[in-house]
Amino acid sequence: MADQQGDAMLVALAAGGSEQAFRTLYRAYVRPVYWVAHGLVGTAADAEDVTQETFLAAWRKLAGLELVGSSLLPWLVTICRFQAANRVRRLQREREHTTDAAEEHLPDTVDVEQQLIDRDLAERIVAAVAQLTPLDQQIFRLCAAEGYAYQAAAEQLGVGHGVVRNRLSRIRTRLRTEVTTESTGTT
Repeated sequence: MADQQGDAMLVALAAGGSEQAFRTLYRAYVRPVYWVAHGLVGTAADAEDVTQETFLAAWRKLAGLELVGSSLLPWLVTICRFQAANRVRRLQREREHTTDAAEEHLPDTVDVEQQLIDRDLAERIVAAVAQLTPLDQQIFRLCAAEGYAYQAAAEQLGVGHGVVRNRLSRIRTRLRTEVTTESTGTT
């Protein structure tokens, strides 16, 4: 581990852009972060990915960090836990999708009219999302499409929990209004 007085200095240097200082912190804490990740996700490959995602997130957030204790490890472990939770949720979604796809069977008949209605609705939603600001598009993608919780999306985007919650509420209302308005033919 990095010496504990040195962590504060290395954090300050890394926050100022020193890749060498960040590399020193990485070498000091990569093993404990990996073992925490491994304990949370259970496989070596996923633990390696979570470890890398943890240090990538740490590098992005380092500029705003005020080191509370003498060690960077507790902060890295907190980031690691969030990254591992995101990984576990993503793996669960992938497993559910794979299971759902395997269990699906072809219908006896195809309702072409319903397929056209569904496709039209999807196209209207995509068009409405394209009109959103880039931040709102990212919030919609993470929360509505990928199933992120507000806090996880907020951390991913570097904004507050309330920002994600409030914007997503407005996004959903706007999309409902636009899709309903277009389907009824009113303006």
